[in-house]
Amino acid sequence: MVTSDLALLQRRPDLCQALQPRLTKYIPVALHPKQQAFLLLDCQEALFGGSAGGGKSISLLAAALQYVDVSGYAALILRRTFPDLSKPGALMDVAKTWLMPTDATWSEREKQWRFPSGATLTFGYLERYDDVYQYQSAAFQFCAWDELTQFGEAEYRYMFSRLRRLEGSSVPLRMRSASNPGNKGHDWVKQRFMVEGLQNGRVFIPAKLHDNPSLDAIQYMLTLSELDPITRRQLLDGDWSARTGGSKFKREWFPVVEEAPAGLRSLRFWDLASTEPKHGSDPDYTAGIKVGLHEGVFYVFDTRRTRTTPGGVEALICQTAELDGRTVAIRMEQEPGASGKALIDHYAKRKLVGWDFKGVPSTGDKVVRANPVSAAAEAGNVRLVRGPWINAFLDELEAFPSGPHDDQVDALSGAVSQLTGPRKPPKVTQHVFLPREYRPDLPYDINNPKYRDEDRR
Repeated sequence: MVTSDLALLQRRPDLCQALQPRLTKYIPVALHPKQQAFLLLDCQEALFGGSAGGGKSISLLAAALQYVDVSGYAALILRRTFPDLSKPGALMDVAKTWLMPTDATWSEREKQWRFPSGATLTFGYLERYDDVYQYQSAAFQFCAWDELTQFGEAEYRYMFSRLRRLEGSSVPLRMRSASNPGNKGHDWVKQRFMVEGLQNGRVFIPAKLHDNPSLDAIQYMLTLSELDPITRRQLLDGDWSARTGGSKFKREWFPVVEEAPAGLRSLRFWDLASTEPKHGSDPDYTAGIKVGLHEGVFYVFDTRRTRTTPGGVEALICQTAELDGRTVAIRMEQEPGASGKALIDHYAKRKLVGWDFKGVPSTGDKVVRANPVSAAAEAGNVRLVRGPWINAFLDELEAFPSGPHDDQVDALSGAVSQLTGPRKPPKVTQHVFLPREYRPDLPYDINNPKYRDEDRR
Protein backbone atom coordinates (compact mmCIF):
# COMPACT_ATOMS: atom_id res chain seq x y z
CA MET A 1 0.00 0.00 0.00
CA VAL A 2 1.46 3.40 -1.00
CA THR A 3 1.62 6.50 1.19
CA SER A 4 -1.34 8.16 -0.51
CA ASP A 5 -3.51 5.10 0.24
CA LEU A 6 -2.56 5.22 3.92
CA ALA A 7 -3.39 8.92 4.08
CA LEU A 8 -6.79 8.27 2.52
CA LEU A 9 -7.60 5.57 5.08
CA GLN A 10 -6.57 7.89 7.91
CA ARG A 11 -8.99 10.55 6.63
CA ARG A 12 -11.77 8.03 5.97
CA PRO A 13 -12.12 5.59 8.89
CA ASP A 14 -15.32 4.30 7.29
CA LEU A 15 -13.26 2.91 4.40
CA CYS A 16 -10.90 1.25 6.84
CA GLN A 17 -13.88 -0.33 8.58
CA ALA A 18 -15.30 -1.56 5.26
CA LEU A 19 -12.04 -3.37 4.53
CA GLN A 20 -12.18 -5.32 7.79
CA PRO A 21 -14.36 -8.44 8.09
CA ARG A 22 -16.81 -8.78 10.95
CA LEU A 23 -15.06 -10.65 13.77
CA THR A 24 -16.02 -11.89 17.23
CA LYS A 25 -14.01 -12.73 20.33
CA TYR A 26 -14.42 -16.41 19.45
CA ILE A 27 -11.95 -16.09 16.54
CA PRO A 28 -8.59 -16.07 18.39
CA VAL A 29 -6.26 -16.10 15.37
CA ALA A 30 -4.96 -13.46 12.98
CA LEU A 31 -6.38 -14.08 9.53
CA HIS A 32 -4.31 -13.84 6.38
CA PRO A 33 -5.40 -11.58 3.45
CA LYS A 34 -7.13 -14.34 1.44
CA GLN A 35 -8.97 -15.50 4.57
CA GLN A 36 -10.06 -11.93 5.34
CA ALA A 37 -11.33 -11.56 1.78
CA PHE A 38 -13.37 -14.73 2.23
CA LEU A 39 -14.96 -13.37 5.41
CA LEU A 40 -15.76 -10.06 3.72
CA LEU A 41 -17.94 -11.66 1.04
CA ASP A 42 -21.66 -10.89 1.29
CA CYS A 43 -22.77 -13.15 -1.58
CA GLN A 44 -24.80 -16.26 -0.81
CA GLU A 45 -22.38 -18.80 -2.28
CA ALA A 46 -18.57 -18.91 -2.18
CA LEU A 47 -15.73 -21.43 -2.43
CA PHE A 48 -12.29 -21.06 -0.84
CA GLY A 49 -9.64 -23.40 -2.07
CA GLY A 50 -7.09 -24.69 -4.44
CA SER A 51 -3.87 -26.09 -3.11
CA ALA A 52 -3.40 -27.97 0.14
CA GLY A 53 -2.20 -25.85 3.04
CA GLY A 54 -3.92 -22.67 1.87
CA GLY A 55 -5.80 -22.16 5.14
CA LYS A 56 -9.17 -23.41 3.90
CA SER A 57 -10.49 -25.08 7.05
CA ILE A 58 -9.56 -22.16 9.32
CA SER A 59 -11.42 -19.86 6.92
CA LEU A 60 -14.58 -21.96 7.22
CA LEU A 61 -14.47 -22.07 11.00
CA ALA A 62 -13.82 -18.32 11.29
CA ALA A 63 -16.66 -17.58 8.87
CA ALA A 64 -19.01 -19.78 10.92
CA LEU A 65 -18.15 -17.81 14.09
CA GLN A 66 -18.68 -14.34 12.64
CA TYR A 67 -22.25 -14.01 13.94
CA VAL A 68 -22.35 -16.20 17.05
CA ASP A 69 -22.92 -13.07 19.13
CA VAL A 70 -26.34 -12.64 17.45
CA SER A 71 -29.35 -14.22 19.11
CA GLY A 72 -30.85 -17.09 17.14
CA TYR A 73 -27.92 -17.47 14.74
CA ALA A 74 -27.28 -21.09 13.69
CA ALA A 75 -24.27 -22.41 11.78
CA LEU A 76 -23.57 -25.90 10.42
CA ILE A 77 -20.22 -27.35 9.27
CA LEU A 78 -20.32 -30.62 7.29
CA ARG A 79 -17.80 -33.34 6.47
CA ARG A 80 -18.33 -36.52 4.51
CA THR A 81 -18.01 -38.87 7.50
CA PHE A 82 -17.93 -38.52 11.27
CA PRO A 83 -14.30 -39.78 11.50
CA ASP A 84 -13.35 -36.92 9.15
CA LEU A 85 -14.83 -34.52 11.71
CA SER A 86 -13.33 -36.03 14.83
CA LYS A 87 -9.76 -36.92 13.87
CA PRO A 88 -6.93 -34.83 15.38
CA GLY A 89 -6.42 -31.53 13.60
CA ALA A 90 -9.85 -31.62 11.95
CA LEU A 91 -12.29 -28.75 12.34
CA MET A 92 -14.10 -30.11 15.37
CA ASP A 93 -10.74 -30.50 17.11
CA VAL A 94 -9.66 -26.97 16.14
CA ALA A 95 -13.00 -25.57 17.33
CA LYS A 96 -12.43 -27.10 20.78
CA THR A 97 -9.02 -25.45 20.94
CA TRP A 98 -10.57 -22.09 20.10
CA LEU A 99 -13.73 -22.29 22.19
CA MET A 100 -12.88 -24.26 25.32
CA PRO A 101 -11.31 -21.17 27.02
CA THR A 102 -14.44 -19.10 26.25
CA ASP A 103 -17.96 -18.92 27.65
CA ALA A 104 -19.28 -21.21 24.89
CA THR A 105 -20.48 -24.67 26.01
CA TRP A 106 -20.10 -27.99 24.18
CA SER A 107 -22.74 -30.73 23.82
CA GLU A 108 -21.09 -34.03 22.98
CA ARG A 109 -24.43 -35.67 22.20
CA GLU A 110 -25.49 -33.02 19.69
CA LYS A 111 -21.94 -32.22 18.50
CA GLN A 112 -22.84 -28.59 19.03
CA TRP A 113 -21.38 -25.43 20.59
CA ARG A 114 -23.87 -23.09 22.25
CA PHE A 115 -23.07 -19.43 22.92
CA PRO A 116 -24.47 -17.02 25.56
CA SER A 117 -26.42 -15.25 22.81
CA GLY A 118 -28.31 -18.46 22.11
CA ALA A 119 -26.44 -18.96 18.82
CA THR A 120 -25.21 -22.45 17.89
CA LEU A 121 -22.45 -24.03 15.84
CA THR A 122 -23.19 -27.65 14.90
CA PHE A 123 -20.90 -30.24 13.29
CA GLY A 124 -22.49 -32.83 11.04
CA TYR A 125 -21.78 -35.32 8.28
CA LEU A 126 -23.44 -36.55 5.07
CA GLU A 127 -22.08 -39.99 4.28
CA ARG A 128 -25.06 -40.92 2.09
CA TYR A 129 -27.65 -38.80 0.30
CA ASP A 130 -30.36 -39.90 2.75
CA ASP A 131 -28.41 -38.22 5.55
CA VAL A 132 -29.65 -34.84 4.31
CA TYR A 133 -33.05 -35.66 5.81
CA GLN A 134 -31.72 -35.43 9.34
CA TYR A 135 -31.71 -31.66 8.72
CA GLN A 136 -35.17 -31.58 7.13
CA SER A 137 -36.75 -29.45 9.85
CA ALA A 138 -33.66 -27.39 10.71
CA ALA A 139 -32.90 -23.79 9.80
CA PHE A 140 -29.40 -22.36 9.40
CA GLN A 141 -28.04 -19.02 8.36
CA PHE A 142 -24.62 -20.50 7.60
CA CYS A 143 -23.83 -23.87 6.04
CA ALA A 144 -20.22 -24.89 5.34
CA TRP A 145 -18.74 -27.83 3.45
CA ASP A 146 -15.22 -28.93 4.33
CA GLU A 147 -13.74 -30.64 1.23
CA LEU A 148 -16.70 -30.02 -1.05
CA THR A 149 -15.42 -32.29 -3.84
CA GLN A 150 -16.06 -35.30 -1.58
CA PHE A 151 -19.82 -34.64 -1.88
CA GLY A 152 -22.35 -35.00 -4.66
CA GLU A 153 -24.09 -32.03 -6.23
CA ALA A 154 -27.55 -33.29 -5.19
CA GLU A 155 -26.61 -33.19 -1.49
CA TYR A 156 -25.14 -29.72 -1.85
CA ARG A 157 -28.17 -28.29 -3.60
CA TYR A 158 -30.60 -29.84 -1.14
CA MET A 159 -29.03 -27.98 1.76
CA PHE A 160 -30.01 -24.63 0.24
CA SER A 161 -33.50 -25.50 1.46
CA ARG A 162 -32.15 -25.27 5.03
CA LEU A 163 -30.87 -21.68 4.61
CA ARG A 164 -33.46 -19.34 6.09
CA ARG A 165 -33.85 -16.56 8.65
CA LEU A 166 -36.53 -14.64 10.52
CA GLU A 167 -38.13 -11.54 9.02
CA GLY A 168 -36.07 -8.46 9.81
CA SER A 169 -32.86 -10.36 10.58
CA SER A 170 -29.65 -8.69 9.41
CA VAL A 171 -27.63 -11.92 9.43
CA PRO A 172 -26.72 -12.90 5.85
CA LEU A 173 -27.61 -16.33 4.49
CA ARG A 174 -24.34 -17.95 3.47
CA MET A 175 -23.34 -21.21 1.79
CA ARG A 176 -19.56 -21.54 2.14
CA SER A 177 -17.21 -24.28 0.98
CA ALA A 178 -13.55 -25.20 0.96
CA SER A 179 -11.89 -27.81 -1.21
CA ASN A 180 -8.91 -29.00 -3.20
CA PRO A 181 -9.29 -30.21 -6.79
CA GLY A 182 -9.87 -33.93 -7.31
CA ASN A 183 -12.23 -36.46 -5.72
CA LYS A 184 -15.55 -37.59 -7.15
CA GLY A 185 -17.15 -34.14 -7.08
CA HIS A 186 -14.36 -32.42 -9.03
CA ASP A 187 -16.39 -31.93 -12.23
CA TRP A 188 -19.53 -30.39 -10.76
CA VAL A 189 -17.62 -28.14 -8.34
CA LYS A 190 -15.42 -26.86 -11.16
CA GLN A 191 -18.46 -26.28 -13.38
CA ARG A 192 -20.41 -24.50 -10.63
CA PHE A 193 -17.67 -22.15 -9.46
CA MET A 194 -15.02 -21.82 -12.19
CA VAL A 195 -17.23 -22.00 -15.28
CA GLU A 196 -20.63 -20.66 -14.20
CA GLY A 197 -19.53 -18.88 -11.03
CA LEU A 198 -19.38 -15.15 -11.61
CA GLN A 199 -22.39 -14.96 -13.91
CA ASN A 200 -24.45 -16.60 -11.15
CA GLY A 201 -23.07 -14.57 -8.24
CA ARG A 202 -20.79 -17.37 -6.99
CA VAL A 203 -17.31 -16.37 -5.87
CA PHE A 204 -14.20 -18.55 -5.93
CA ILE A 205 -11.17 -17.41 -3.91
CA PRO A 206 -8.11 -19.42 -4.93
CA ALA A 207 -5.58 -19.96 -2.16
CA LYS A 208 -2.18 -21.57 -2.43
CA LEU A 209 0.50 -22.61 -0.03
CA HIS A 210 2.24 -19.22 -0.05
CA ASP A 211 -1.05 -17.56 1.01
CA ASN A 212 -0.75 -19.25 4.41
CA PRO A 213 2.46 -18.04 6.13
CA SER A 214 1.47 -19.91 9.30
CA LEU A 215 2.46 -23.20 7.67
CA ASP A 216 5.98 -24.59 7.22
CA ALA A 217 5.72 -24.33 3.45
CA ILE A 218 9.09 -25.83 2.58
CA GLN A 219 8.53 -28.99 4.60
CA TYR A 220 4.99 -29.37 3.27
CA MET A 221 6.22 -28.99 -0.33
CA LEU A 222 8.73 -31.77 0.29
CA THR A 223 5.90 -33.95 1.56
CA LEU A 224 3.72 -33.24 -1.48
CA SER A 225 6.63 -33.95 -3.83
CA GLU A 226 6.17 -37.67 -3.10
CA LEU A 227 2.75 -37.68 -4.79
CA ASP A 228 2.04 -38.70 -8.36
CA PRO A 229 2.24 -35.80 -10.89
CA ILE A 230 -1.54 -35.32 -11.24
CA THR A 231 -2.28 -35.31 -7.52
CA ARG A 232 0.73 -33.06 -6.92
CA ARG A 233 -0.58 -30.51 -9.43
CA GLN A 234 -3.99 -30.62 -7.74
CA LEU A 235 -2.77 -30.27 -4.16
CA LEU A 236 0.38 -28.19 -4.58
CA ASP A 237 -0.65 -25.93 -7.46
CA GLY A 238 -4.41 -25.99 -6.88
CA ASP A 239 -4.78 -26.87 -10.56
CA TRP A 240 -8.42 -27.65 -11.37
CA SER A 241 -7.50 -28.68 -14.94
CA ALA A 242 -5.18 -31.48 -13.72
CA ARG A 243 -6.96 -34.76 -14.33
CA THR A 244 -5.93 -38.37 -14.65
CA GLY A 245 -6.02 -38.79 -18.41
CA GLY A 246 -7.59 -41.67 -20.26
CA SER A 247 -6.16 -43.40 -23.31
CA LYS A 248 -8.31 -41.85 -26.04
CA PHE A 249 -8.39 -38.05 -25.87
CA LYS A 250 -6.18 -35.12 -24.93
CA ARG A 251 -7.46 -31.59 -24.25
CA GLU A 252 -5.01 -29.99 -26.64
CA TRP A 253 -6.48 -31.90 -29.57
CA PHE A 254 -9.65 -29.78 -29.50
CA PRO A 255 -9.19 -26.21 -30.78
CA VAL A 256 -11.91 -23.75 -29.76
CA VAL A 257 -13.42 -21.53 -32.46
CA GLU A 258 -15.82 -18.62 -32.23
CA GLU A 259 -18.24 -19.97 -34.83
CA ALA A 260 -18.68 -22.76 -37.37
CA PRO A 261 -18.83 -22.32 -41.15
CA ALA A 262 -22.23 -21.58 -42.62
CA GLY A 263 -24.21 -24.24 -44.43
CA LEU A 264 -22.67 -27.31 -42.83
CA ARG A 265 -24.62 -30.54 -42.38
CA SER A 266 -25.47 -31.07 -38.70
CA LEU A 267 -27.37 -33.37 -36.36
CA ARG A 268 -27.90 -33.88 -32.65
CA PHE A 269 -27.34 -37.31 -31.16
CA TRP A 270 -28.91 -38.31 -27.82
CA ASP A 271 -27.53 -40.89 -25.41
CA LEU A 272 -30.37 -41.56 -22.98
CA ALA A 273 -30.57 -42.09 -19.24
CA SER A 274 -33.44 -41.31 -16.90
CA THR A 275 -32.17 -41.57 -13.36
CA GLU A 276 -32.28 -38.94 -10.65
CA PRO A 277 -29.34 -38.75 -8.21
CA LYS A 278 -30.30 -40.26 -4.85
CA HIS A 279 -28.92 -42.30 -2.00
CA GLY A 280 -25.47 -40.83 -2.57
CA SER A 281 -25.34 -42.26 -6.10
CA ASP A 282 -23.74 -40.70 -9.14
CA PRO A 283 -25.94 -41.90 -12.04
CA ASP A 284 -25.42 -41.41 -15.75
CA TYR A 285 -26.59 -38.35 -17.63
CA THR A 286 -28.84 -38.01 -20.62
CA ALA A 287 -26.58 -36.23 -23.08
CA GLY A 288 -27.41 -34.66 -26.45
CA ILE A 289 -24.58 -33.30 -28.60
CA LYS A 290 -25.02 -31.19 -31.71
CA VAL A 291 -22.28 -31.79 -34.29
CA GLY A 292 -21.77 -30.46 -37.80
CA LEU A 293 -19.52 -31.63 -40.63
CA HIS A 294 -17.81 -29.32 -43.12
CA GLU A 295 -15.03 -30.37 -45.51
CA GLY A 296 -13.90 -33.20 -43.28
CA VAL A 297 -13.91 -31.18 -40.05
CA PHE A 298 -16.38 -31.80 -37.23
CA TYR A 299 -17.74 -28.83 -35.28
CA VAL A 300 -19.26 -29.50 -31.86
CA PHE A 301 -21.81 -26.75 -31.17
CA ASP A 302 -22.99 -27.60 -27.68
CA THR A 303 -24.07 -30.33 -25.29
CA ARG A 304 -27.27 -30.65 -23.27
CA ARG A 305 -27.14 -32.83 -20.15
CA THR A 306 -29.58 -33.75 -17.41
CA ARG A 307 -30.16 -36.31 -14.71
CA THR A 308 -33.86 -36.43 -14.09
CA THR A 309 -37.05 -38.43 -14.61
CA PRO A 310 -38.12 -39.83 -18.00
CA GLY A 311 -40.61 -36.97 -18.24
CA GLY A 312 -37.89 -34.43 -17.63
CA VAL A 313 -35.67 -36.06 -20.25
CA GLU A 314 -38.51 -35.98 -22.77
CA ALA A 315 -39.16 -32.29 -22.09
CA LEU A 316 -35.48 -31.45 -22.62
CA ILE A 317 -35.30 -33.37 -25.90
CA CYS A 318 -38.43 -31.72 -27.31
CA GLN A 319 -37.38 -28.23 -26.22
CA THR A 320 -33.90 -28.71 -27.70
CA ALA A 321 -35.42 -29.87 -30.99
CA GLU A 322 -37.45 -26.66 -31.19
CA LEU A 323 -34.37 -24.55 -30.46
CA ASP A 324 -32.23 -26.40 -33.01
CA GLY A 325 -34.87 -26.16 -35.73
CA ARG A 326 -36.10 -28.71 -38.22
CA THR A 327 -32.99 -28.48 -40.39
CA VAL A 328 -31.01 -30.29 -37.69
CA ALA A 329 -31.46 -34.06 -37.83
CA ILE A 330 -32.04 -35.95 -34.58
CA ARG A 331 -30.64 -39.38 -33.83
CA MET A 332 -31.15 -41.34 -30.63
CA GLU A 333 -29.44 -44.43 -29.29
CA GLN A 334 -31.90 -47.33 -29.37
CA GLU A 335 -31.50 -49.81 -26.55
CA PRO A 336 -31.88 -53.53 -27.36
CA GLY A 337 -35.23 -55.24 -26.99
CA ALA A 338 -38.87 -54.30 -27.31
CA SER A 339 -38.68 -51.42 -24.82
CA GLY A 340 -35.98 -49.73 -26.87
CA LYS A 341 -38.07 -50.00 -30.04
CA ALA A 342 -41.15 -48.75 -28.22
CA LEU A 343 -39.32 -45.65 -26.97
CA ILE A 344 -38.08 -44.75 -30.44
CA ASP A 345 -41.58 -45.30 -31.81
CA HIS A 346 -42.97 -43.00 -29.10
CA TYR A 347 -40.68 -40.15 -30.12
CA ALA A 348 -41.15 -40.72 -33.85
CA LYS A 349 -44.97 -40.81 -33.78
CA ARG A 350 -45.82 -38.50 -30.89
CA LYS A 351 -43.02 -36.13 -29.92
CA LEU A 352 -40.78 -35.42 -32.90
CA VAL A 353 -43.21 -35.58 -35.79
CA GLY A 354 -41.89 -33.39 -38.61
CA TRP A 355 -38.22 -33.76 -37.68
CA ASP A 356 -35.66 -35.95 -39.38
CA PHE A 357 -35.61 -38.40 -36.47
CA LYS A 358 -34.39 -41.99 -36.25
CA GLY A 359 -33.29 -44.47 -33.65
CA VAL A 360 -29.82 -45.99 -33.95
CA PRO A 361 -29.30 -49.44 -32.39
CA SER A 362 -26.34 -49.49 -30.01
CA THR A 363 -23.79 -52.10 -31.03
CA GLY A 364 -20.19 -52.79 -30.14
CA ASP A 365 -17.90 -51.65 -27.38
CA LYS A 366 -17.94 -47.99 -26.30
CA VAL A 367 -14.17 -47.68 -26.63
CA VAL A 368 -14.22 -49.11 -30.15
CA ARG A 369 -17.03 -46.72 -31.13
CA ALA A 370 -14.92 -43.82 -29.88
CA ASN A 371 -11.91 -44.72 -32.05
CA PRO A 372 -12.98 -42.71 -35.15
CA VAL A 373 -13.60 -39.62 -32.99
CA SER A 374 -10.24 -40.04 -31.28
CA ALA A 375 -8.45 -40.31 -34.63
CA ALA A 376 -10.24 -37.26 -36.02
CA ALA A 377 -9.47 -35.23 -32.89
CA GLU A 378 -5.79 -36.16 -32.91
CA ALA A 379 -5.62 -35.00 -36.52
CA GLY A 380 -7.11 -31.64 -35.50
CA ASN A 381 -10.42 -32.30 -37.22
CA VAL A 382 -12.74 -31.84 -34.22
CA ARG A 383 -13.33 -28.23 -33.21
CA LEU A 384 -15.43 -26.81 -30.40
CA VAL A 385 -17.64 -23.75 -30.81
CA ARG A 386 -17.03 -21.59 -27.75
CA GLY A 387 -19.54 -22.04 -24.90
CA PRO A 388 -19.80 -22.66 -21.13
CA TRP A 389 -20.19 -26.41 -21.69
CA ILE A 390 -16.63 -26.97 -22.94
CA ASN A 391 -14.78 -27.60 -19.66
CA ALA A 392 -17.12 -30.34 -18.47
CA PHE A 393 -17.09 -31.85 -21.97
CA LEU A 394 -13.28 -31.98 -22.12
CA ASP A 395 -13.04 -33.27 -18.56
CA GLU A 396 -15.16 -36.27 -19.49
CA LEU A 397 -13.32 -36.95 -22.75
CA GLU A 398 -9.91 -36.68 -21.13
CA ALA A 399 -10.86 -39.17 -18.39
CA PHE A 400 -12.44 -41.66 -20.83
CA PRO A 401 -12.62 -44.67 -20.57
CA SER A 402 -11.67 -44.76 -16.88
CA GLY A 403 -13.71 -41.73 -15.79
CA PRO A 404 -17.00 -41.88 -13.88
CA HIS A 405 -19.12 -40.87 -16.88
CA ASP A 406 -19.04 -41.47 -20.63
CA ASP A 407 -22.42 -40.15 -21.79
CA GLN A 408 -21.01 -37.22 -23.78
CA VAL A 409 -18.41 -39.51 -25.36
CA ASP A 410 -21.15 -41.92 -26.45
CA ALA A 411 -23.25 -39.11 -27.89
CA LEU A 412 -20.26 -37.66 -29.75
CA SER A 413 -19.33 -41.08 -31.15
CA GLY A 414 -22.90 -41.59 -32.31
CA ALA A 415 -23.05 -38.17 -34.00
CA VAL A 416 -19.77 -38.67 -35.84
CA SER A 417 -20.82 -42.14 -36.95
CA GLN A 418 -24.12 -40.84 -38.31
CA LEU A 419 -22.46 -37.95 -40.15
CA THR A 420 -19.84 -40.17 -41.78
CA GLY A 421 -21.55 -43.57 -41.94
CA PRO A 422 -22.62 -45.30 -45.13
CA ARG A 423 -25.56 -43.75 -46.89
CA LYS A 424 -28.15 -45.60 -48.93
CA PRO A 425 -26.65 -46.75 -52.23
CA PRO A 426 -27.85 -44.80 -55.27
CA LYS A 427 -30.71 -46.33 -57.19
CA VAL A 428 -29.37 -48.12 -60.26
CA THR A 429 -31.45 -48.35 -63.39
CA GLN A 430 -30.93 -51.66 -65.20
CA HIS A 431 -30.76 -51.49 -68.95
CA VAL A 432 -31.43 -54.30 -71.42
CA PHE A 433 -29.02 -54.24 -74.36
CA LEU A 434 -30.52 -55.61 -77.59
CA PRO A 435 -28.51 -56.92 -80.53
CA ARG A 436 -27.82 -54.73 -83.51
CA GLU A 437 -29.80 -57.11 -85.72
CA TYR A 438 -32.87 -56.83 -83.50
CA ARG A 439 -36.01 -56.25 -85.48
CA PRO A 440 -39.13 -55.23 -83.55
CA ASP A 441 -41.28 -57.42 -85.76
CA LEU A 442 -39.36 -60.55 -84.72
CA PRO A 443 -40.09 -62.28 -81.41
CA TYR A 444 -37.28 -62.29 -78.85
CA ASP A 445 -35.62 -65.70 -78.75
CA ILE A 446 -32.48 -66.15 -76.63
CA ASN A 447 -31.59 -69.21 -78.69
CA ASN A 448 -31.65 -67.31 -81.95
CA PRO A 449 -28.06 -67.02 -83.24
CA LYS A 450 -28.78 -63.41 -84.11
CA TYR A 451 -28.66 -62.61 -80.35
CA ARG A 452 -24.92 -63.07 -79.87
CA ASP A 453 -23.19 -62.48 -76.51
CA GLU A 454 -21.10 -59.64 -77.85
CA ASP A 455 -24.27 -57.84 -78.90
CA ARG A 456 -25.68 -57.90 -75.36
CA ARG A 457 -22.77 -56.11 -73.67
